[in-house]
Amino acid sequence: MEVKTAQLTDNELITRYREGDAKCFDVLLERYQGKVYGYIFSVVKDKEIADDVFQDTFCKVVYTIKSGSYRDENKFIHWVMRIAHNLIVDHFRRNNKMPIVTSRSDGDILDNLRSPGENVEHDIMKKQTNQNIRKLVKMLPPEQRRVVILRHYGKCEFKDIAARTGVSINTALGRMRYAIINLRRLAREQNMYIEF
Repeated sequence: MEVKTAQLTDNELITRYREGDAKCFDVLLERYQGKVYGYIFSVVKDKEIADDVFQDTFCKVVYTIKSGSYRDENKFIHWVMRIAHNLIVDHFRRNNKMPIVTSRSDGDILDNLRSPGENVEHDIMKKQTNQNIRKLVKMLPPEQRRVVILRHYGKCEFKDIAARTGVSINTALGRMRYAIINLRRLAREQNMYIEF
């Protein structure tokens, strides 16, 4: 009995698409377009730019699969999200305005210049990571969530966290450790890009 195309795994769909079954790519696109487009739009905040980046992302996906360069590692959506992320960074680099730098008599003007592309990429990654972390922190058990909020947002030392939560320092440290483990697991499950 033939398995319905929609029930195939990502890797099975990719294999069949590579062999010429075009509807398999349609299933992949339908499966992930909301997640990929949502991520792109949440960063660029402009429909036309998001549409362009989304289209470029899937053009690159198609080209890579068709050329045989895609490596089956059961991480298809993570790979697609990385392509989208890189294209967003490229967009901001291309469209970044040159910074205005005033000359100072006490030094060389070149000492004041920073690479705008690096700053844009860093800012995008930081903003997206912060958004993702906030969403994931809400999913943590209450004890772990409180420790993360006090440490990350409240900038509290672990001895202060222990005093505020009524536990030992070791317990506070343990909760933070488990929170980080859970955040990484949740990020994988939610297909979120996150860097610690």
